[in-house]
Amino acid sequence: MTAAALAEIHFDSAGLVPVIAQEAVTGEVLMLAWADREALERTVATGAAHYHSRRRAALWRKGESSGHVQQVREVRVDCDGDAVLYLVDQSGPACHTGERNCFHKTPSGARVEPLAGPVGGGLDRLHVTIAERIRTLPEGSYVAALVRGGQDRVLRKIAEEAGEVVIAGKNADPAELTREAADLVFHLLVALAMAGVGPAGLAAELEARRRAPPEDADKG
Repeated sequence: MTAAALAEIHFDSAGLVPVIAQEAVTGEVLMLAWADREALERTVATGAAHYHSRRRAALWRKGESSGHVQQVREVRVDCDGDAVLYLVDQSGPACHTGERNCFHKTPSGARVEPLAGPVGGGLDRLHVTIAERIRTLPEGSYVAALVRGGQDRVLRKIAEEAGEVVIAGKNADPAELTREAADLVFHLLVALAMAGVGPAGLAAELEARRRAPPEDADKG
């Protein structure tokens, strides 16, 4: 990290600044930790998320023991310079408890579902799983088999599933239509993930269209 960039950050009296880790694609908030200058410099230099442990007073790399690494796409600083944001690709759960993210309980200690990204828990979690399968291509994975077959195989499946949706719609069977639509959405998510797009990007495009004025608003 350059000296100029570091100069924008206001470290506390212990030389630390809070860091929020957020999924780059889904917008899911994963965790909060702390970083010193060395941790930020290592993060930028390696692309792997580094933090400073206040308990151990030592530098640590996320996933060095669990394997649940964070690949950092971008580092941002907030407007006051007193907090940092890591936009990451998270491999596996972010929380040491095994939860997807660290925000999974209330102040009383009651467990709640971890916060999902802005689109909705189910699609976000499915996208994250698909994206991880694409990155790692594990044996026995249906997604990995699709990806190994290339883009054409995925696109053929989308065309096939779209046809099944049309037939189910014609049959006027809600249960059948739901099943076939789920198959179509799944394969669409695979194609989107292969292109580096997630549900948040799709939602943003739909929202932009909603907000856009009608094409003929200035006519008549």
